[in-house]
Amino acid sequence: MLLYKRGMNPALRTPPPPAAISALLQGAARRETPCGHGTLVWHVWGPAATPQTHPPVVLLHGGSGSWTHWALNINALVQAGRQVLVPDLPGFGDSARPAQGRDADALVAPLDAGLALLLRDGVHTQVDLVGFSFGGLTAGLWAQALPEHIRQLVVVGAPGLGVVERGTVPLVAWRHLDDPDTILAAHRCNLASMMLLHPGSITPLALWIHATNVVRDRMPGRRLAYTSALKDALPHIHCPVTAIYGHEDALYRGQQNALAAAVAGAPDFRGLHWVADAGHWVQFERASPFDTLLAAVLHSGAAPVGAP
Repeated sequence: MLLYKRGMNPALRTPPPPAAISALLQGAARRETPCGHGTLVWHVWGPAATPQTHPPVVLLHGGSGSWTHWALNINALVQAGRQVLVPDLPGFGDSARPAQGRDADALVAPLDAGLALLLRDGVHTQVDLVGFSFGGLTAGLWAQALPEHIRQLVVVGAPGLGVVERGTVPLVAWRHLDDPDTILAAHRCNLASMMLLHPGSITPLALWIHATNVVRDRMPGRRLAYTSALKDALPHIHCPVTAIYGHEDALYRGQQNALAAAVAGAPDFRGLHWVADAGHWVQFERASPFDTLLAAVLHSGAAPVGAP
């Protein structure tokens, strides 16, 4: 796991992984598939899927993130018998940037090609795809453009619905800073403004995940999150689609009705679920109720419409 790049401001160095992250990494297999001038890094947990089990679950992280956005949710899926595949999206974490493009639409081709390679020797040809925030937008564009490998889609806190404008949540700039304590204070402020509802949710683990991820974001200038790109894609997605949002998500405060209307455009839309007392990073802030809800959503989305 790359934590420091040559030439990086020493103040931006982050400490070694906490025990929870180290334990997850020890239980994961690292796979790499082609991406741009390097590789797309996948982390894989759980036993290989069999004809008697559900297909794998693919989790896509949010903007300025990595697989660690899902750190509190992976074990629940594995314990439920699912194989879990979590990439660092192209241009984030340990993955190389895509060959062309710097937005969600540029990530679809390397993700789909990489997934095809990972599925090549397995018994399943499809996955259940779950995307958080920018990863939810990416997942929707993927399900529209290259749907062959996607059995169902779950978007979590996804933008691109024509509801949010750039600057809705003001953030504190930090890349120009030299003092580690000042940088950490900026990260804490941004987590409180954008990601988490309660100050108590900004734990040392949350701070480590955020601080480690943002310094490895090599995809500047992303704009599709502030358009209707996902809303426009949904009518062309024919697999089951479900949406999950934190009820107090700072991006959609006061816009819940507009969001509900925008996200319901898929032909096989299975519903919008609000997680109470949670902000944008809902799967971290309310991990246990989120995990229970996601398990139910994945079960429901795998069944025909009207099935119990």
